[in-house]
Amino acid sequence: MAHNEPSGSGGRRAITSLQNDNVKLIRALDMRKTRRETGLFVAEGTSLLLTARGHGWSPRMLVTGPDAGTAPTAATLAEWARSARAEHLDVNAAVLEKLAAKDNPQSVMAVFEQRWAAMPDPAAQAESRAALPALWIVLEDIRDPGNLGTILRTADAAGASGIILVGSTCDPYAREAVRASMGSIFAVPVARCDRTAFLSFAGRWPGDVIGTHLSGQIDYRSANYREPALLVMGNEGAGLSPEISAACRKLVRIPMAGQLDSLNLAVATALMLFELRRPHLKL
Repeated sequence: MAHNEPSGSGGRRAITSLQNDNVKLIRALDMRKTRRETGLFVAEGTSLLLTARGHGWSPRMLVTGPDAGTAPTAATLAEWARSARAEHLDVNAAVLEKLAAKDNPQSVMAVFEQRWAAMPDPAAQAESRAALPALWIVLEDIRDPGNLGTILRTADAAGASGIILVGSTCDPYAREAVRASMGSIFAVPVARCDRTAFLSFAGRWPGDVIGTHLSGQIDYRSANYREPALLVMGNEGAGLSPEISAACRKLVRIPMAGQLDSLNLAVATALMLFELRRPHLKL
């Protein structure tokens, strides 16, 4: 069996051995190297799986433990796996313990193929007649998958168009990022590129390219933003690189009254997102 192909051709099976090939693959997907080689990832919990189903994703494997129950949702997920011709592994408690997250473990999980979006076409953004103008979030060299997952969730809430990962960014398909996204990994397009490609892309963007920066002279609440927008956020410690900062057409700052000069990246991104979306969001 090739390492990136789950064994079998669909169907439901009872699994009690940690030496099962699919069990070994799922455990290995905790490593970024394996996720990169296989193009697969794990999502855990009924809520996330129902969200995936609602957004048209199909599992490669479904795993249910002894406590998955006979609730209607369990039957729904089983039928979803069956219609996708996915492997459905009924595992015992010992196997589930090795597969589930150590904190707040769930009794149901699934393996999916990763999806990477194409970079948006700047010319098409300018011509779009969508109800919400394009708003892409650009994240440079961010390190914390929890932050990335939270930003995915916030992007979903604000109706952002998607996320562009630039440089050596953490993996949006890491289990921690998937969990922190609360299912938004299945809803928000994620693209990636290197720094050189992004600089070329930003130069062709028809609206504002907005960066948050300690040297910014504009209060983020009083800036006049030109849509469609690129919101560019930097590394948790170092912020934006000089090259990416120079590519921004506006550098803004979030004012603070305390002793700190920066916020958590996910919090700062949320403030910026909802400010940019303020003209469009109504109760």
